[in-house]
Amino acid sequence: MREDLELYSLADRFFYETPSRWRAAESTFDRAENGDRDGWTRGGNGDWCMFRPVDLELPDQGWKIHISATPENAEHVLDVVARYCFGAGIAFKFLRTERLVTAYSLKYAPRSASGKLLTLYPVDDAELETAVDALSEALAGQRGPYILSDLRIGDGPVYVRFGGFAPRYCFTEDGEQVLAVERPDGALVPDDRRPFFAVPDWAPTPDFLAPHLAARRAQSAALDYRIVEALHFSNGGGVYLAERTGDGREVVLKEARPMAGLDSAGRDAIARLDHEVRALRKLAEVPGVPRVHEVVDVWEHRFAVLDRIPGMTLQAWGALHHPLVGPRGDPGAERAYVERAVAVLRRVVDLVRRIHDRGVVFGDLHPANILVDEDDQVGLVDFEATSDIAEARRQHMGYAGFTDPDARGAEIDEQALAVLALWLFVPLTSLSALAPGKAGELVAAAEEHFDLPPDVLRLVRGRARPPAPGSEVATAPEARFTDAPGREAACESLALAIRASATPERDDRLFPGDVPGFHNDGTDFAFGAAGVLWALRTTGRPVDPAHEQWFVDRAWRAAERPGFFDGAHGAAHVLDLLGHPGLADELVAGAAGDVARTRDVSLFSGLAGIGLNHLHLSGDGHLEHAWEIADRLAEAVESGRPHGIDSTAQRAGLRKAGTRGGLLRGWTGPALFFLRCYERTGRRRHLDLAVRALHRDLDLCVRRPDGTLQVDGGFRVLPYLDVGSAGIGLVAEQVLRHVPDERISASATGLHDSSRSTLVVQSGLFNGRAGLLAALARLADATGAEPPEPVTAHLAVLHWHALSYRGHLAFPGEGNFRLAMDLATGNAGVLVALASLDDPSVEPLPFLAPGSAVGESVRDAGENAAKIRRTASRPGGP
Repeated sequence: MREDLELYSLADRFFYETPSRWRAAESTFDRAENGDRDGWTRGGNGDWCMFRPVDLELPDQGWKIHISATPENAEHVLDVVARYCFGAGIAFKFLRTERLVTAYSLKYAPRSASGKLLTLYPVDDAELETAVDALSEALAGQRGPYILSDLRIGDGPVYVRFGGFAPRYCFTEDGEQVLAVERPDGALVPDDRRPFFAVPDWAPTPDFLAPHLAARRAQSAALDYRIVEALHFSNGGGVYLAERTGDGREVVLKEARPMAGLDSAGRDAIARLDHEVRALRKLAEVPGVPRVHEVVDVWEHRFAVLDRIPGMTLQAWGALHHPLVGPRGDPGAERAYVERAVAVLRRVVDLVRRIHDRGVVFGDLHPANILVDEDDQVGLVDFEATSDIAEARRQHMGYAGFTDPDARGAEIDEQALAVLALWLFVPLTSLSALAPGKAGELVAAAEEHFDLPPDVLRLVRGRARPPAPGSEVATAPEARFTDAPGREAACESLALAIRASATPERDDRLFPGDVPGFHNDGTDFAFGAAGVLWALRTTGRPVDPAHEQWFVDRAWRAAERPGFFDGAHGAAHVLDLLGHPGLADELVAGAAGDVARTRDVSLFSGLAGIGLNHLHLSGDGHLEHAWEIADRLAEAVESGRPHGIDSTAQRAGLRKAGTRGGLLRGWTGPALFFLRCYERTGRRRHLDLAVRALHRDLDLCVRRPDGTLQVDGGFRVLPYLDVGSAGIGLVAEQVLRHVPDERISASATGLHDSSRSTLVVQSGLFNGRAGLLAALARLADATGAEPPEPVTAHLAVLHWHALSYRGHLAFPGEGNFRLAMDLATGNAGVLVALASLDDPSVEPLPFLAPGSAVGESVRDAGENAAKIRRTASRPGGP
């Protein structure tokens, strides 16, 4: 589970939502509602409120103070610190509500923000020292989570860190745009916000911090274990594979941090680890349950030393062995899988029964907590949610689709086993958390594709539930995708759901989508309004004038990033399409400085997407910029440097992170750009560079046993449009139209077949079924196949993902935990994918069609936008 999904799932049952809206009215700090204060300006964003003296000019960077707190003492700590700041004239910001303090302390909240209640901005070292001393005394005895990125002052909740005060940005060697600080020579470099304390070697450290630095070094006591690998991180701590230094015994270390990683019952990671250890000791000698060797305290952190349960998660096991993943070939594969999966399921059932025999409820049974070894023997990990059967408790937390609010005691595990039985065959069970009636459709899918034994059938059928009456989200039983009239009706319904979900009264977003949309101010192409409006406009659906105006009024926000799918160039593309060429040019011009500095070469956020947009806009210097970008991308392709594609940054020591090969994040984006340059110039060098860029992505692919060629994503292989082989195959086919290349030709079938799979967990355009079927359709059209059978196969099971929102067709977004309307993960992406099947003029992404980088004239764009507005004003329009 992506770490931000839990945080953004708190405030709304059906859509990802900013945590500031999580029961905000119940827990707003009084000071946040006090209004303006004489001599001070008030600002901030949805989560943070900031006060600053009117005449104060803050430096761009320096030593800042962070104050941590728990939900229980947050209001008191805020009052103390705010009084001091108002009296001393120090600018400060704070989380607006007690609920937000809780939200940022949850187990899967971002670790970099954990525990921070306030940030103070002293203007110099003298003010820093005075404030640190005063607040350390005023807050003596107050407790708060340790802020991992900071230096702690004494043993209280006061911390300091050197960093940026004003938001400035630079680009890493991998091409990622990040917050920056300025070196003494004037160069902007990344503001390191990783979860450990570090000071730039050029930054002056005030003398008064010396004893605190010494105290920190003294507290770094060593465990009697050598960390081999980080297996998992959460806000509550890490899980590590380790060796005991005395005898080399392999163990697992489970770490817990005090006052951090809260669960829904308010327990912190220490309390949960202690609870887990008690449960494990009660279950000692049960095969498949890890044994506790010892519990060790190192400074304020606690470590449980456990036996390592061998194997991979059932989640990974299913992805590796499920017969509906990838092209279907062997007719006996389904029977063989049923035999293995049923054996695994029965072993899990037996293990749960043995746990129940000891009077314990496991309480959090789902595929990521089940391990399967090479002999298909099973074990369980993560016993934090256990309870005594006799207490008949309800669950405090659980994985979407595997929980039942009415279950108590042993029933919690029994119903989870039923969900697990269904998940093993159709792993889309999280959808039933959005719409309980969906389980019945998934049961029907399991029975259609697999011959299940009677006991498993009973378990699976036990998951069928009637639809919840009156809910905004329900099943979509009438959705049809395999015939053109059904697809047209589906497209119309998808567009209606988009309109029904729109919130033009809000300032932060127009359409609900994936979490990054909140970070990009709701305007970007991948996750925000730009991509949704592009999808509606491209597929011939009317654009509501109020929605267009919302975007026009806020498109300037996209200038913070220069890229196409995440910033200025994507927003400008849509402004131009909607008939606002002047605004588009202003936005592009404003991003020119960042474009000059970026090292990102990708289509998503870097030079390839920016260059393609310049080609599309043409004229007024755009072509000159495109040729400049071509020179820079040529150097990148030929240099051999990874540019963050060939190997992604290893995240905090986690196991192999993999590569970013593919259309949106990989070298195929530059290949597409060079191909469109060749169409403009006829220069063979551009074509040769397209071939070379594709070869670099092919270097990042691996051949699977099923014959497919997929991108090496580290712990898994990837076939998608974003990172994956589908986009490589699309561009490779177009390159081969112009020039023969033995390696690309030899790779074509493996690339194309990677998009063929009955089972795809997500439905979206970038990383799901919509993107795969759109890619296959384009490849089939190129070869004259009619109708394309692989596309029909996807369409025949697209209803597995389909839900309804207020009676209109809707699809889930990232993780299948919430609905989404954006282009990357939700309705807008499915809309363009389906529309592209029946209308050759509709492309699922910009610039994919030959010649598509040559845009319509500004006058034509304006005339088309006017037609849309006239249509919208007629009866039956928006």
